[in-house]
Amino acid sequence: MIMLSLDPRTIYLLTGLMGALMSVVLFFLRRSFPPTIKGLTEWAAAPAIIFVSILLLGARGAIPDFFSMVIANLVLLAGLALFYFGSQRFFGVPRSIRLWSGLILAAAPVLFWYTHVEPQYGIRLLVVSGLLTALSASHARVLLRHGPAGVATYLTASALLIQAGAQALRFVSALDMPADATLFNLSPVQTAYITTYTFSMLMVTIGVVLMATDKLRTEFEHLASHDSLTGALTRRALIDACERELERCQRKNHLMSLLMMDLDHFKAINDSHGHLAGDRVLVDFVARVTALLRRPDRFGRFGGEEFVALLPETSREDARIVAERIRADIASAGVQPWCTVSIGVATSSADDATVDALLARADAALYQAKAAGRNCVRTAA
Repeated sequence: MIMLSLDPRTIYLLTGLMGALMSVVLFFLRRSFPPTIKGLTEWAAAPAIIFVSILLLGARGAIPDFFSMVIANLVLLAGLALFYFGSQRFFGVPRSIRLWSGLILAAAPVLFWYTHVEPQYGIRLLVVSGLLTALSASHARVLLRHGPAGVATYLTASALLIQAGAQALRFVSALDMPADATLFNLSPVQTAYITTYTFSMLMVTIGVVLMATDKLRTEFEHLASHDSLTGALTRRALIDACERELERCQRKNHLMSLLMMDLDHFKAINDSHGHLAGDRVLVDFVARVTALLRRPDRFGRFGGEEFVALLPETSREDARIVAERIRADIASAGVQPWCTVSIGVATSSADDATVDALLARADAALYQAKAAGRNCVRTAA
């Protein structure tokens, strides 16, 4: 009841002020977030642009109609489109800048005509609400298709769908709109629409802030468990995975295998070709091995040029086949500088009470492979 008693201009102004504050929040988030998180620039600029449009709309009657009607609506569309482009960039989706820029520019002469030549609020409303409906629905579709399942995604998408529904109803109502109607008619329907718009825009802005912080937390968790150079699991994360799998194997009487790998003569590569070349060798090695492993397998960097692969539900013979496949692929890669790999294989047994015991047997098998001339596979007894 209180909201219905407010003047529509006041509601619009409050919406713009809240959006401007959220724009400041997003701006500082953008400055403190890593550059790998994209789209924050667009998200920070969008509420500020929408605030400008609201100031122009609120000044209707005090400034020329060209600015308070034509420019204001175009700026509003541009701000909401910028929100959409930010989400596309955030999720790595190709941006539809050309399409929406073309539609907004195409709306400009129509808005101008029905503002200055043949004033018709209903037709202007048809154009703007139609574009806002399509824009909000398209934005929600991107979030639901590409966003992770979570509160932030669903909150933002729900707010956009509410906004799209409200705009669609407004589009239908514009078909019977009187010629002398105005944006700030003090009616329950108009005030309800403005209130819905205020609520949905605030939820969209809060939603993108939550999505950004969720992604930052995910990136920190990834950095904590993955090697920064190769993307393989860190030693701690790999051991944790091995401990969980060994506990499961002991509980269900299943098998697991470990492949301990060491790049042959890797120090010579660093000495002869430099550490940058050595880094490229490591990155290429991890990419090749990862492509040969199954989805449930885990692969980590144990230290330096030494790596370990965890193979759940894998017998000794099957693990040896996998190891031979990896050895042959690395030996035939032809990547310069060229290197080979020695691999030790160990499969869990009743004697392996701890992961350290299983790793020790894999390490012993790796030592045998090194002693046998390198570029070969040896299996622990």
